[in-house]
Amino acid sequence: MRTELVTTLKRKATDLISQLSTDQEPVLITQHGLPAAYLVDVNMFESMESRLSLLEGIARGEKAILENRVLSHEDAKQRMARWLA
Repeated sequence: MRTELVTTLKRKATDLISQLSTDQEPVLITQHGLPAAYLVDVNMFESMESRLSLLEGIARGEKAILENRVLSHEDAKQRMARWLA
C-alpha cells in the first residue's frame, strides 16, 4: 500500500486517482504524519461494502442462533407463504 501526504493529494489528485484505476492499490493519506484517510478505487470500495454487508448478515444470523431465535423449515415455509400471498 502506498502512503502519500495530504499535500500530495491536494497537488496531484488527478494523478493519484488515475493511478488507482490502473494499480488497484489503496493509498493511505497522512496528515501531520498520522493516518487521515484511505483513497480507494470505486470498484474496490463497492466490493468492500458488499462484503461487509454479507458479513453483517452472517453475524446477525449467528446471533439469532445463539439467542435461539430460529424456526423449523416447515415454520419458515409457512411464514414465507403468508408474506408472498
